[in-house]
Amino acid sequence: MFYSDDVIEEVRSRNDVVDLIGNYIKLTKKGSSYFGLCPFHNEKSPSFSVSRDKQMYYCFGCGAGGNVFTFVMEYENYTFVEAVKYLAERAGISLPEVEVSEEQKRIQSQRQRLLDIHKMAARYFYYQLKSKNGANALAYFKNRCLSKETIAHFGLGFSNPYRDDLYQFLKSKGYDDGILKASGLVTMDEKYGAHDKFWNRVMFPIMDVNNKVIGFGGRVLGDGTPKYLNSPETLLFDKSRNLYGLNFARTSRQPFMIICEGYMDVIAMHQAGFTNAVASLGTAFTLQHGILLKRYTEEVRLAYDSDEAGVKAALRAIPILRSAGLRIRVIHMNPYKDPDEFIKNLGVEAFKERIDAAENSFMFEVSVLERSYNLGDPDGKTRFFNEVAKQLLNFEQELERNNYIEAIARKYGISFENLQKLVNRYGLTLPEREVRREERPVIRKENAGTEYPEALLASQKLLLTWLVNDISLFKKIKPWLGWEDFVHPVYQRVCRAVYESIETTGQIVPGQIINLFQEKEEQKLVAGIFNSDIAGIDDKNAREKALTETVVRIKRYHLDELSRRTQDLAELQKIIRMKSELQHLHISL
Repeated sequence: MFYSDDVIEEVRSRNDVVDLIGNYIKLTKKGSSYFGLCPFHNEKSPSFSVSRDKQMYYCFGCGAGGNVFTFVMEYENYTFVEAVKYLAERAGISLPEVEVSEEQKRIQSQRQRLLDIHKMAARYFYYQLKSKNGANALAYFKNRCLSKETIAHFGLGFSNPYRDDLYQFLKSKGYDDGILKASGLVTMDEKYGAHDKFWNRVMFPIMDVNNKVIGFGGRVLGDGTPKYLNSPETLLFDKSRNLYGLNFARTSRQPFMIICEGYMDVIAMHQAGFTNAVASLGTAFTLQHGILLKRYTEEVRLAYDSDEAGVKAALRAIPILRSAGLRIRVIHMNPYKDPDEFIKNLGVEAFKERIDAAENSFMFEVSVLERSYNLGDPDGKTRFFNEVAKQLLNFEQELERNNYIEAIARKYGISFENLQKLVNRYGLTLPEREVRREERPVIRKENAGTEYPEALLASQKLLLTWLVNDISLFKKIKPWLGWEDFVHPVYQRVCRAVYESIETTGQIVPGQIINLFQEKEEQKLVAGIFNSDIAGIDDKNAREKALTETVVRIKRYHLDELSRRTQDLAELQKIIRMKSELQHLHISL
């Protein structure tokens, strides 16, 4: 489903960014902008800026930024289409009907029917928990010290000890066998007919981030197996892409998320006030889980069980979370097994202290590695340091690597120089593809694998920031730089939009340009361009020199790229001539 650019622009322009965000957070006017506490990270001093002139927001603390669409998508966790519909309704705009294929209509219809079935099932299970049949299940939750408010908050329930109890209830509501089978709540057996997936279990509704029930988890009462059972994969439910409790945790506005192992840990932690806790759904942690978390936080803290299985699960999750771009720390639960047990025995304040004292994930990995070696034996100690040296090579930046070398040296009584030499020795002997080098800082262009020097990208961003802060520079820059000279795809698109906007209207509306991008990271990148300060250079000659050098650097890089790609003699001669002209370039202000 999509809407035309004209429709989207009308919706954007009819929703003032200050009025919209002012409905969510308190804003105070300072100069030409408004400031408030950022809703996307925890802060005590306002660094969240909203500009009516630019029709955009930007947080100088965490870098979050965008226009009205971005804000609604981030705050409400809406898709772009959902944000358009919400803002259109807010502005009293009637959106045009969008053509949908018959297949799309069929899938949308089935999805809605499945959501209705799951909502009905959740209510049924909750009702059964309060009935006579659910007495043992209710006692189980009370024995786990859950309050009636917590039980209601998470919609906990009970599935009756009969083979087709839910099936008969849903059939009475008019649902046929086909859709009930697709829901995953009912199993069809040729020999025994239809029977429920869950029976004689305490039930945990699984909700998506919009609080819609998409599946269930059930714990058996008694000695049945399996102990825990989850809904199968359906049109609604993909356990590798959903996290239990995220619908609540995403609104906690804490600076990090806590990852637990199971339902009860999450529920116990939320009841204790730690409302930023989530858990994977009976499956190992996946990259999709990490990417999902990255939408809401930059840091996670692992609260896995303290037993051997929990340690192994943490060791598996750490590299996955790192690859998703998250910072990780590990909470130690000893002498207790899990958060639920810890809180019951030592209390909320003690657990808060453990959270605050969470261990750096790499130091945790090293401490687990240490268990495999006898550090009292010279040979064991040598082999331990050799293995640690190999692990340290995983750090790309030399500064970061050296910081960890220093921490390891301090903890294990080895000199910094000796450990650094050992790391460097392995760096020279391992195959190049196995070693992350810091020879030339680069940023990778995802769709083509192209690498660009950071200095070049900094120049492109700087020039765009200059331009949007002073559009009079356009006439000075345009004869030398076209939008195609900006080789990074995001900067190139911004430059093209800025050029076109200046040429057609004589002004720039940042909120409109941000609208060209729908990826969160791209929007943050663009918002950064429009909210960067140019370091003051009072001397006119120095300013001219800096601007000229920036233009030359961007143009020369693009010309070098063109010369490598072309085999046409006339084209090469043109490139050489342009390079020669650059040597004499001086932009006068």
